[in-house]
Amino acid sequence: MHAKRLGYCYLAAAMALVGSTVVASKIIGTGLPPFTATALRFAIALPCFALLMAATGARLPRLGRRDWILLAAQAIAGSVGYTTLLIAGLQRTSAVDGGVILGTLPLVTAAIAILLLGERPGKALLAAIATAGFGVWLMTRHASGANGVSSLTGNALILGAVLCEGLFILLNKRLRVPVPPLALSTVMTGFGLAFSALASLAESPWQGSFSTDAVLAVAYYAVVPTVGGFLLWYAGAARVQGSEAALFTALAPASAVGLAAGLLGESLTGAQIAGMACVLGAVTLLGWPRRKRAAASH
Repeated sequence: MHAKRLGYCYLAAAMALVGSTVVASKIIGTGLPPFTATALRFAIALPCFALLMAATGARLPRLGRRDWILLAAQAIAGSVGYTTLLIAGLQRTSAVDGGVILGTLPLVTAAIAILLLGERPGKALLAAIATAGFGVWLMTRHASGANGVSSLTGNALILGAVLCEGLFILLNKRLRVPVPPLALSTVMTGFGLAFSALASLAESPWQGSFSTDAVLAVAYYAVVPTVGGFLLWYAGAARVQGSEAALFTALAPASAVGLAAGLLGESLTGAQIAGMACVLGAVTLLGWPRRKRAAASH
């Protein structure tokens, strides 16, 4: 039981770090262009993952051309697309709104699986998606940006980031040869660096001036949530059941909202609190059938 409690602590810490990326991205967006910031993030994280692979003796399995193409697509969606859209979105809307929208990831992933993979949804899943959608609607109908258009644009960009992450998760399931987590993170970081560095040329980063706070926020994002969050998540996941680990993802948006209010001084409106409650309730509803099945198997 001690190992399980320790696993819960690791998972909770990992998701708290994931939530902190919203605050970091908000700071990054004030002083760096999105693609340049993304390239810098991966340039810092890649040596860390390479050292972890060398230290643990991890190896990349032999992959065919199809799997390499899928890995490249994953990197474009889940690594570059997610980070750049998140930063761009948070340039236009509040970190509180961003945290709430990020909480819809499990539901968005399920919806993509229904639409693209033809999976048949159960009643609990449909209810969870509807509840989360209502929560996001509650929050976005009272735009919190400088004007309604800018805030809605920012929220749409963050939802795009969530869609990219959902595609990343589902593309990973299409790999013919499973790739271990550490090797996958290293490959994604390498591909992400290549793609984002190429895209950053359009931003002419050599002509701009970077704020110290933004660069420090990128370094934090690269080392603490990206590498540290990876280690914490898999240390925790090794000690608990998969269905239990999945439920901890609901802590990420709660962490994001709490940190946005505490560190950035953003105010929480009644609509945002209600939207957050709907999203957290939806994720819990999504995991409820899994919990019942797990209990029945014991």
